[in-house]
Amino acid sequence: MSGRTGTETKLVIPGLAGFYAWSPEVGFTLVRLIIGYILFMHGWAKVNAGFAAEVAFFVKIGFVAPAVCAFLIIFLETVGAICVALGLFTRFFAAALAIEIGVMFVAIHGPRGFSASHGGYEYVLLLGIVMFAIALYGGGRYSLDRLIGKEL
Repeated sequence: MSGRTGTETKLVIPGLAGFYAWSPEVGFTLVRLIIGYILFMHGWAKVNAGFAAEVAFFVKIGFVAPAVCAFLIIFLETVGAICVALGLFTRFFAAALAIEIGVMFVAIHGPRGFSASHGGYEYVLLLGIVMFAIALYGGGRYSLDRLIGKEL
């Protein structure tokens, strides 16, 4: 790993080099799997509540085209989240979810302040930035994108 001066950092314990060589991809895969699962559970709760309940929510907060919004949210938080977890069309779905979460940040959570316990943005900010990072990085070594050799 090069720094700004072009010098390489040295490991304090050189024997860990092999571990450090493969562990970032494993860690990234775990993050992708878990964030996908978390977002899927959000979507699944919306499926269980019913499409009409999601539409009513968007009507209540004054969104334009509430049925379209409800469909997109449910689709992204179920199908999109599964795809992120599996690493399939990862960049596309992670970017779409980051945008969705960004809209929710601005429209709903931002005005409520930081604390998630008061409906604020701390949790939404975390989800959004993780989705943004995944969109930038892609599926990684242990993904279906890599297996099929294509990305969307």
